[in-house]
Amino acid sequence: MQNGVLTVPDNPIVPFIEGDGTGPDIWRASQRVFDAAVEKAYSGKRKVIWKEVFAGENAFNRYGEWLPDATVDAFKEYLVGIKGPLTTPVGGGIRSLNVALRQILDLYVCLRPVKYVSGVPSPVKKPEAVDMVIFRENTEDIYAGIEWKEGSDEVKKVVKFIQEEMGIKKIRFPETSGIGLKPISKEGSFRLAKAAIEYALVEGRKSLTLVHKGNIMKFTEGAFKSWGYEMATSQFRDKVVTERESWIIDNKDRNPNISVEDNAKKVEPGYPMMTESQQADIRAEVEKTLELMPTHGNGQWKQKLMIKDSIADITLQQVLTRASEFDVIATMNLNGDYLSDALAAQVGGIGIAPGANINYITGHAIFEATHGTAPKYAGLDKVNPGSVILSGAMMFKYMGWNEVHDLIWKGLEKSVSIKKVTYDFERLMEGATLLKCSEFGDSIIANM
Repeated sequence: MQNGVLTVPDNPIVPFIEGDGTGPDIWRASQRVFDAAVEKAYSGKRKVIWKEVFAGENAFNRYGEWLPDATVDAFKEYLVGIKGPLTTPVGGGIRSLNVALRQILDLYVCLRPVKYVSGVPSPVKKPEAVDMVIFRENTEDIYAGIEWKEGSDEVKKVVKFIQEEMGIKKIRFPETSGIGLKPISKEGSFRLAKAAIEYALVEGRKSLTLVHKGNIMKFTEGAFKSWGYEMATSQFRDKVVTERESWIIDNKDRNPNISVEDNAKKVEPGYPMMTESQQADIRAEVEKTLELMPTHGNGQWKQKLMIKDSIADITLQQVLTRASEFDVIATMNLNGDYLSDALAAQVGGIGIAPGANINYITGHAIFEATHGTAPKYAGLDKVNPGSVILSGAMMFKYMGWNEVHDLIWKGLEKSVSIKKVTYDFERLMEGATLLKCSEFGDSIIANM
């Protein structure tokens, strides 16, 4: 990283973890696709030097460690890497290798683009409406791993503190409850929102939706929403407009003589039933928004990035019924986990869904398969390598090698369109040709 920009040489060393279970099959196919795309794009002027590092079952069998220090050091040193699926350790210790890597390297963004590839079997009627990018906060929320087991001495101390020191009596069954903490910080929310907004602006996206459950969890998820708006309007004022601001400005555009109070009534339908203090707050909001008229009025707001928010449960419904209304989504850890998998199901499943974990400040990034190890298919050269291949495409775009990204997508889209696919798609597509994992890689290369 130099001055906040990732600087990539023509022959970068990229550490990779091939993964457990089906990982070796998938990696072999993926690496050939990557190398072919780089060669086709740059005719030998650029080339990736792949450096294998180990984690998961493979590392345990070799070194007796699930996550060797040398692996972490490689990702720290070389900044950008890629990995296949990993076995979750059993018997205590590290609960998730993926989470461990995210926490060690402070990879605070889980980036999950979800885009429909024409021809892929889908359970929904209009999967082509799905083209979203999820920014999931990766280090906080209940995934921070701060919890105590029911019946333990530690949980008894926590319950005693909550009841006696904090005076909270809402725990329904305190004697038999496990307790977990849900930290949501201003700093964590700010940097997640900033990364999402910058991405949306660079990519020319139309909107960013802050997804939360702030109607119930006001001081965690509700705060995340407020901090997201604060980041947008304080750091990107000339480039964004909030949804409520757009209503106020549009009312003024349509009727230049509209009074502040009439504008307030249009924005807030319950205005007449509010207290005087609440009404004053709405009028103040209108007046402050009208200060933006020189930069946002006369329809200028329509060219800005729209910042809005949506309750999590409603979002999970509307990404099915109104998918086209969502573009970039910024959300917390748990919501992002649910949303990304639910959206992946609409475009063919997590077998073809790419993902990455990124720190946009340090430049560290690990691109990864979003699916599991599927050990029953290990060594059969059968499964769909699409998740790792498209994660690699994301990696090349992150590195600034956009031509490689485009070639990979072109090859995959063409292969699907001519129905040359792996078993997961072939069984659902009439007239499809069944390909092995390696053959699907060959097909992508042939169709670049």
